[in-house]
Amino acid sequence: MTSTRRGFFLSIDGPSGVGKSTTLKELHALLDRRGTPARLTTEPPHDFLGDFTRAHAGQLHSLSLACLVAAARYRHIETTVEPALAAGELLISDRYVPSSLVLQQLDGVPLDFLLDLNRLAPAPDLAVLLTASPGTIASRIAEAGITHRFRADPTGPAREVQLYEETAGALAAAGTEVLLIDTSYIPPSEVARRIADAIPAVPLPSKAPSPTPISQEP
Repeated sequence: MTSTRRGFFLSIDGPSGVGKSTTLKELHALLDRRGTPARLTTEPPHDFLGDFTRAHAGQLHSLSLACLVAAARYRHIETTVEPALAAGELLISDRYVPSSLVLQQLDGVPLDFLLDLNRLAPAPDLAVLLTASPGTIASRIAEAGITHRFRADPTGPAREVQLYEETAGALAAAGTEVLLIDTSYIPPSEVARRIADAIPAVPLPSKAPSPTPISQEP
């Protein structure tokens, strides 16, 4: 999957309860105040394949769900990501490959399978990974309630935090610029400011590497 990229691709991922949705709203509002046009998108995307994935994520597990998520992602890349970047837009995706590497591992899928499955997904110019202490995340989940099966596991917050930290290191080693932000003690407005400050003016030639498998070596 190739395209002439003139825009800037930013992905935002993080554990359940980390404050990602609120941060995205704050970021969009901040960019609007700064006069920086941005296009927001999400994964799974809001199309027939993404909606099917979202609707059946509670019934599908392991390999079948991982393959369905990847299929929805590749269609998202073809219909939204590549056209936006070719047009010189700032594209912000609510979840991307990092979420798959974490959530599908929690679902029992081997990492090497996930890396192969997502190998052709273009790397973002900046991968933002939000994190927080497991205790903070557990408290936020308890307040919000159990909205999907990944939140039902009491050991989930600690495992997610660890896997996202490992993913951040692997992405950086593969040449992707990573911004890791601990949201435990700072408000979403400050998180959004840090992200916005890391976004250059667009359009611009992308510095992101071509799709490269993440090394599994420690």
